[in-house]
Amino acid sequence: MSAPRFSVIIPAYNAQATLARALDSVLAQSWPAFEIIVIDDGSIDGTAAIAASYGEKIRYLRQDNAGVSAARNHGARIASGDWLAFLDADDWYYLDRLKRHGEWIVRDISLDFLTGDYEYRDISGVLLGCSMESKASGRAMLDKAKDSRDVIMQEADFESFIADHFGDTHTLSLPRNTFLELGGYPLGFKVCEDVHFLTRLVARSHRVGVVCEPMAVYLIHAASATRVDPVHAQFENVRTLIALGEQVVNLPAAVRRGYTTRLRQARLNLGYTLSKTGNRMGAMRAVLPSLIEAPSLASMRNLLSILKG
Repeated sequence: MSAPRFSVIIPAYNAQATLARALDSVLAQSWPAFEIIVIDDGSIDGTAAIAASYGEKIRYLRQDNAGVSAARNHGARIASGDWLAFLDADDWYYLDRLKRHGEWIVRDISLDFLTGDYEYRDISGVLLGCSMESKASGRAMLDKAKDSRDVIMQEADFESFIADHFGDTHTLSLPRNTFLELGGYPLGFKVCEDVHFLTRLVARSHRVGVVCEPMAVYLIHAASATRVDPVHAQFENVRTLIALGEQVVNLPAAVRRGYTTRLRQARLNLGYTLSKTGNRMGAMRAVLPSLIEAPSLASMRNLLSILKG
């Protein structure tokens, strides 16, 4: 197979403080990006000026504020590479992020998409953990890989991956045609839009390449959507998953089971968040639908845990 040409898409909204770091990390790649596309989602700070300082090294487009999904989708539509990679403006790549995927794509044309591990760091750069070690699905893949840096995720692994995925947007590489055929990220959702897309992507896949070493950094900061208003974020998480459920009914059984587990956990997380605010009745209402829709011991335990506080 010919070498993949990666279009790296960076959505940016009021990202003047972090955009340069993100761009520098892509420009420094040991496997050069075919193009870097910054979609400015209606920023009102100095984001445009930061982007302009890179001149012809990047493609910059501005759109009216429409959300991160619209920005990513816009970038994918105008991309001229045959593979897509994504990076949020407050995160950054490690040196071989594109190389690890690019070389694997060349030697294995059967991969539907690729993902990998990443680190969580705070605003001072302190390492908080790694994604694969912190997720059950990730630990299962690390066990499967043993001492190898790379491992194939197959259909038997998909249920766990959908229920608790370890790879995130900035470690995802996929063919541009696949992204467009799936319709990209869903619009109208601010939380969990990545899970919505990833579930649909997994449902049409058979072999996925997983790099078992950190490829990028996910920045944990107080201004993120999940931390500014935790209750609203958990409501949005559940809302997005419920919307996804309208499509899940037609997907493979393993994907449906993984989705059901994820929705049950999302409702439980909402319940816990509401309970912490003293809204015990709201917490029970959040968790009860899982027991009604898919009765199980897990659903019953979740409801009891809310009742016990």
